[in-house]
Amino acid sequence: MSFLHSMTCYTEGIKALAPVKWRSLDGLVGVYWDAEGQPGAKGYYLSPDPRIVIFFNDVSPHIQMTNREGGIGAHSRPMTRAIYVPAGVPLWTSFTSAHRFSHLDLHLHKDRLLRFLSPSVGTSAALAALRRPVEIQDVGATETLAGLLVDEVSKPTKHAVYAESLVGSIVSGLLDIPDHGGETPNGRLTQAQMNKLISRVNARSDCRLTVAEMAETVGLSESWFAHVFKQTTGETPLQWQLAKRIGLAQKLLMESDLTIADIAAQIGFSDQAHLTKAFRQVAGETPAAWRRMRQPR
Repeated sequence: MSFLHSMTCYTEGIKALAPVKWRSLDGLVGVYWDAEGQPGAKGYYLSPDPRIVIFFNDVSPHIQMTNREGGIGAHSRPMTRAIYVPAGVPLWTSFTSAHRFSHLDLHLHKDRLLRFLSPSVGTSAALAALRRPVEIQDVGATETLAGLLVDEVSKPTKHAVYAESLVGSIVSGLLDIPDHGGETPNGRLTQAQMNKLISRVNARSDCRLTVAEMAETVGLSESWFAHVFKQTTGETPLQWQLAKRIGLAQKLLMESDLTIADIAAQIGFSDQAHLTKAFRQVAGETPAAWRRMRQPR
């Protein structure tokens, strides 16, 4: 049975560059957009149904998103290549620069998703997955699946079951589907949870998140997250995050002419001395010594 979605949508400064292509299937609708946003363009989206958005180009330098009204700026984050938005979760977006983009929107009826997931993972785990948002920058094979689905949305050549199976594969690959009824197996984070966390940290220019924000990203309490993170990586969340920030500092030391003080400011350290202390702790030497040893002679 075909499905027609319902969504409250308001946009300003965004225009379609070609006719929108869409196809209604059993419990889902696929919509393909080729559009352009101007600097300062914005959008608001709220749907009673879960939905997935997959971009076919990197929009993170151009589009900010937030789930809080008035949150653009203080509480916004870069838009990632693929997102899953649970039913009833609002989304605001804002363009920081002009950008042409194309994306596939999948509007999914909750009951249809439950029928698809429950036989394999159980109703409890399926419901838990449907409640958790997902934001992924490294889309990998999901982009290939989305491209195949766009072909079927734009110009159907096969039975609807083919397009529906592509959607099922996208859902399986993108949603954060936990093992063991929603608990982390053997007291460890799942690979999906680690991928989600890495994607969110990498999306930040300074690689900084609080432990509470990291726990929220993977859908765990702060105390339990800290425990299972140590079991998974052998490091505390803050040790792991510090290593990523020092890795970013090393990249800037190698690839830019920024001063050490400028690098410290760019990645959120209070001053050069703060960065130097942390850098020595992780890398075993000062940033200046590390840079000198790697400069061509």
